[in-house]
Amino acid sequence: MTSLKKSLEGLKGTSQTATKLVGGIAAQAAQDAVEQVAESSKATTTAVAEEVSKQTQTAIGTAADKASGTIKVFGQKLCPK
Repeated sequence: MTSLKKSLEGLKGTSQTATKLVGGIAAQAAQDAVEQVAESSKATTTAVAEEVSKQTQTAIGTAADKASGTIKVFGQKLCPK
């Protein structure tokens, strides 16, 4: 009876240790997944920001060219040569 009790206590301890290990592994896996998503989001955000910046610069350049052309035409109308 004593050896059965010791075996059951040993099994209980082993079970508790296994539960803690599995919980720790699951927590680490979850943390790793969160970190991977964060890194992926960071990279995506950077890529989107760079693309938006390029498009904004292009739009500004186009608007400036059009404004310059409009000003030239307007100036020629005001002061014909």
